[in-house]
Amino acid sequence: MNQIVRNVQEELKQAADDEIKKSFQRFFKEEVKCHGVKAAAAVKIAKKYFPQVQGVGKGKTFDLCEELFESGYCEEVWVAANWAYWFRKDFQPGDFKVFETWIKKYISNWAECDTLCNHTVGSFIERYPHYVDNLKKWAESQNRWMRRAAAVSLIIPAKEGKFLKDILELADILLRDNDDMVQKGYGWMLKEASRLHQTEVFEYVIKHKDKMPRTALRYAIEKMPPEFKKRAMKKD
Repeated sequence: MNQIVRNVQEELKQAADDEIKKSFQRFFKEEVKCHGVKAAAAVKIAKKYFPQVQGVGKGKTFDLCEELFESGYCEEVWVAANWAYWFRKDFQPGDFKVFETWIKKYISNWAECDTLCNHTVGSFIERYPHYVDNLKKWAESQNRWMRRAAAVSLIIPAKEGKFLKDILELADILLRDNDDMVQKGYGWMLKEASRLHQTEVFEYVIKHKDKMPRTALRYAIEKMPPEFKKRAMKKD
């Protein structure tokens, strides 16, 4: 194990709080492995060691990220996800396969999924827009976190008004998904898209509201005016 990784793990252990560890689990349905460190504190540790990993370059850093992912600890995944994101200016097409592998092999809860995908994968898609079609393949995966990743990777681009056509196509693929983590993911994606494309998203929701799970629908209309919400929630 690399010394930088050891140092990060040791700092996380030292920063651990038993009360945080006890309360951590209530945010998840599945068992979550954690030290008991708040996200902000984990990011602070990531920042402390980033100059060292920056010095060894992106390729070696991604190897270090893999070591942290393999640990299974949520906070270590957060550190790895941030390190990867901070190399976004150096992303190359081949990095997509690395991110895809991390999701398939290591992601085991919504917090890990969103931390990696909102920023790291989202930034990659903005840099290489044609890779958005790969997200549609993720949306058909048997892995629930791959399906959620397909949606939440577009959260920030959606907020900026980008990829509307692809967002609606992803919503089509995920429309009837019976996993609430996926429903919340694509509902969130639609909600962010509605900030700058309210009419298009509202029309989409109205068209599909009888098939869309109520969880996804509620997320999708959260930013809309009361009259829009009322129409969307009304059963025909």
